[in-house]
Amino acid sequence: MLSSTWAKLANGFLVLGLLCSMVLALDPFMGPAHALGGEALATGAPGSCLPLSEEQVEGFFERWNGALGSGEPSQVAQLYAQGALLLPTLSAELRETPQAIRDYFASFLSRHPSGTVTHRRIQLGCNEAVDAGTYRFELHEPEASVEARYTFVYGPEDGEWRILHHHSSLQPG
Repeated sequence: MLSSTWAKLANGFLVLGLLCSMVLALDPFMGPAHALGGEALATGAPGSCLPLSEEQVEGFFERWNGALGSGEPSQVAQLYAQGALLLPTLSAELRETPQAIRDYFASFLSRHPSGTVTHRRIQLGCNEAVDAGTYRFELHEPEASVEARYTFVYGPEDGEWRILHHHSSLQPG
């Protein structure tokens, strides 16, 4: 009798886990939330890998691009981890502090950029994701179109997914 009760309880947890997985597959932003998409991350056991999908990583870029559209450098800079490194497209200066990252975006956002990914490859790892490829920025004042290569490395920090490393460079002509 007792073993059949445990078996039913175990089956119930299995079904609940499968249902949660199905919900995450249908709506990636209902899963562990992140600075690039919502509230705090779900915490797993120490040493466990947090689930992440390619769709969520694509959403990180859209969140970042939306922050560019806000015109607020602080809104963009908050998406970066404390120890993040930004190698920006239109500056030779490495940005290694939150203030330096914010300062770059203060200048960049004055051009009213809007980015579009033109090619991407996403690699998922344990508590890390890499999104690399090419993107195009439409800039204003003065008008220009900039083709660049990029790499974003994302990881959890203080319970949120953040940009750990961002490299962007002009495509060779």
